Amino acid sequence: MALSNKQIEYLQSCNHRWNIKVGATGSGKSWLDYAVVIPKRLLALRGQGAAVLLGNTQGTLSRNILDPMREIWGPQLVGTISSDNTAQLFGKKVHVLGADNKKHVARLQGMTIEYGYGDEMTTWNEEVFQMLKSRLRCEHSFFDGTANPDNPQHFLKVFMDSDADVFCQTSTIDDNPFLPREFVENLKKEYAGTVYYNRFILGQWAAAEGIIYRAFADSLAANDNRFLWPAGKPLHPWHVHIGVDFGGNGSQHAFVAIGILPQYAGVIILQSQRTNAAQTDPEKLNTVFLNFCLAVFARWGEIHAVFADSAEQVLIRGLRVAAQHSSLPWLAGRIYNAAKIEITDRIRLTSTLMGGGRFWYLPEAGSARDALGTALWSGKHPGKDERLDDGTTDIDTLDALEYTMERDYKHYLRLV
Repeated sequence: MALSNKQIEYLQSCNHRWNIKVGATGSGKSWLDYAVVIPKRLLALRGQGAAVLLGNTQGTLSRNILDPMREIWGPQLVGTISSDNTAQLFGKKVHVLGADNKKHVARLQGMTIEYGYGDEMTTWNEEVFQMLKSRLRCEHSFFDGTANPDNPQHFLKVFMDSDADVFCQTSTIDDNPFLPREFVENLKKEYAGTVYYNRFILGQWAAAEGIIYRAFADSLAANDNRFLWPAGKPLHPWHVHIGVDFGGNGSQHAFVAIGILPQYAGVIILQSQRTNAAQTDPEKLNTVFLNFCLAVFARWGEIHAVFADSAEQVLIRGLRVAAQHSSLPWLAGRIYNAAKIEITDRIRLTSTLMGGGRFWYLPEAGSARDALGTALWSGKHPGKDERLDDGTTDIDTLDALEYTMERDYKHYLRLV
């Protein structure tokens, strides 16, 4: 089994109470854990406390740790998660828990934890982490964890900089000699010019500040048309999606149509529109929506799905009823709730598509173009990534655009 220098260093130094690997995506942090560290720790348990694996969710923990561990060691040694949230790993009963929500705090209360493992620690709820700290109460308790860097004010960074007994190892993507060079170079291009380059390539704790889509904004300022789909170049979308964000309290109704290239190879914003919510009653909203859909259908010949803000079920029902009585009656059955995944995940998806040369717009998408070019990080709450949402930027169109892509997040990022 070949190990990188960083992996060897970790195995030689992980004898502290807290042992945390922080670094770039793909730097080999998790591989070392499910191949070596976790089995070693579990086999050394003395039976004086519980063993616990924590991740963003139970599902991500299975995907990131248990599934690849099972591929190496086999199902006899690495069992599946049972209904009581435990799994048999190397003959030991191990609690497998999510940590993304403070409701999980109760699952740790009362436990004495002999060994704890943490995956994606910067995605955890802080209250879960604070409870975990109080549960590692055996004299020989150990914790191993991994994290991608986040904001420098993040609670995990504050903890690691304290006087606690912590061994922290930081890695860049170039510290993993086993990654294909082409993959590394592509990843660097995709994150170039964003806060994600600092975090996921260089392994640095970096604040999200200023313009979100710097490369896109710079392209607009230079008028280099880098993101404008070339005039005269054939375009035959594989799928056509429409996103709808409903306005209110001073915001606008927004509609965005995208074309998806075959096998999620890229996204083209086909058309976008904003409508003053204060001057639009539900009946007029339905009319504006249908006119937008008719224009998209007339140009592209298909609408595969519409994803609308799930917070407004009455308005969504209105769109469906209006569609049933329109010249596009089949559209009613294709209007769905937006998934509304984390905004930071939506931003990362858009940034990655832009950086990878997989994102374009047409002239008919002027409002979406302007919204992307002026999107800003808030900076109002240190330690938290937030998009500015104070009425000075077009959040409505950004939401509508993101609704069209978010359900296929993993396909675009080639995670499945």
